[in-house]
Parts: sequence; structure tokens; C-alpha cells
Amino acid sequence: MPGTDREVKFCFLAQPTDVNFGGKVHGGMVMKWIDQAGYACAVGWSGKYCVTVAVGGIRFVHPIMIGNMVTVHCQLIYTGTTSMHFCCDVIARDLESGVDTLTTHCVVVMVATDEAGKPIPVPSWTPQTDDDKALAAYAQKLMDLDQNIAQEIARYRDAAHLPQAT
Repeated sequence: MPGTDREVKFCFLAQPTDVNFGGKVHGGMVMKWIDQAGYACAVGWSGKYCVTVAVGGIRFVHPIMIGNMVTVHCQLIYTGTTSMHFCCDVIARDLESGVDTLTTHCVVVMVATDEAGKPIPVPSWTPQTDDDKALAAYAQKLMDLDQNIAQEIARYRDAAHLPQAT
């Protein structure tokens, strides 16, 4: 039911096909998992097909090894008119020691679309707990930073006579 499911968790083992030449899980694979969890969470909240419009503040803070139990936790932290912001954490558990380690963190922004690919409204979410309010403030701060970055990029591209994004 739209407007009720605000988080998902994916759990699976990191496999040999997920690694790079250094023997650790490839960052691109982690980004794929984040995008899939973000999509599942966005559709669960909106009840509509959704697309990724941004991934902000992504940090790879610890490697994931083959055989680690990976959990991708994605939680709604802000809604706009058509957009939804999700906090995503990727945690790796060493199964032998039982130690959980945060490996990656980011915020994913998804937009619900209609059959023609046009943005459509999503159910609003209001933070209730202090933790939810802090996460919503975090999302707002990231949006402000993103706006400043977009302005800087536009100034650079204009000064360098490069085509602007439309």
C-alpha cells in the first residue's frame, strides 16, 4: 500500500563475480546494489515506477570481501512533490567473526513517473521521531549543497565554453 513501506533491507553473500582486480567487491557493484534497494524502497513508498535522479554523498569507507554477508539498508528520509530521498547504508558482516562494518553510505533521490516518463506526485512523509527529524534535516542540507554544486558546475562550464546540461 503506497505511503506505508518506507524501508527495505537486502541481504546476500558477496560472490567472486562481484570483485575487482584487487580482490575486493567492485564499487560499481555496490552502486548497483544501492540503486536496486533505492528502487525497491521508492516503489514501495510511491506505488509507482521510479527512476534514480541522483546519488549524493557516496562514500566507500571500508572494502567488502568475498563471502561477507552484505546488507543494503535503504530508508525514506524526505519527500518532495514527486521526489523521495533515501538514506542507504551498506554493511558487511564477516561471518567468521560476526563483526558488522559500515562499508558505504549515501543518499539516493528517486522520482515517481507515469507511463510517459513524466514525474508524478508521491505520498508525503512527515518525520515523527527525533532520528527521523535529524535525517530529514540531513536530506535538506544535502539538497542545499547539491544546488550550490550545480551552480558552480554551470559557472565552470560557461567559463570553459562547454555545453550546459538541460
